[in-house]
Amino acid sequence: MKKFFVALGIIFMLLLAVCGGLFGYGYMDAIADADRLRARAEALIASGFGGSSLGEERYRQLLMVQDPHFEHHNGVDITTPGAGVTTISQSLAKRVGFQKFTPGIGKIRQTGYALGLESRLNKEQIMALWLDTLEMGQGPKGWVTGFHQMSEALFGAPPSVINEDQYLSLVAVLIAPGRFQIGSGNEALVNRVGRIRRLVKGDCVPLDNADVWLEGCK
Repeated sequence: MKKFFVALGIIFMLLLAVCGGLFGYGYMDAIADADRLRARAEALIASGFGGSSLGEERYRQLLMVQDPHFEHHNGVDITTPGAGVTTISQSLAKRVGFQKFTPGIGKIRQTGYALGLESRLNKEQIMALWLDTLEMGQGPKGWVTGFHQMSEALFGAPPSVINEDQYLSLVAVLIAPGRFQIGSGNEALVNRVGRIRRLVKGDCVPLDNADVWLEGCK
């Protein structure tokens, strides 16, 4: 029995070492990539593709759905209602820090990379990169990447000037771009837009941190 617990202890220590290594690996990769990503972000912001280009109210609405505590956390948030287990910073890390993201243990390196980004880039820069790398689903001419790009492809205008239904549909599709298609009349997408509308108007709140589908806003 003693040998069993010793072996179990060794395995546990090895797992901690592996996890720590993956976390540190991700963090240092983000530090190495920071200058390149910062330059890319500043170019996007200068071109009107940053979060501020959405306008204050629409920026607030986006955060309420995707990452309510974005402006205040350091890249990780596991408590805020509706936030889920992946912050905007972690979502960006998956897109710019991996050639191919593998769920599970890859989450450790993803989190390290997100914290590295937060230590070198400001929130405006992280948001600009995130918006530019979002998978938005099928547009009129095929698959679209980029929040502003999808707005232009579908509605012929930036997200700051399209109507509220159009804007909320862009936000709604983010949770499942392969399943939802804006303008298709998909009942589930229409339902999600309705839930988001109730959320941003303050008529409901998510049930808990895991309520990314807004069951509290039926």
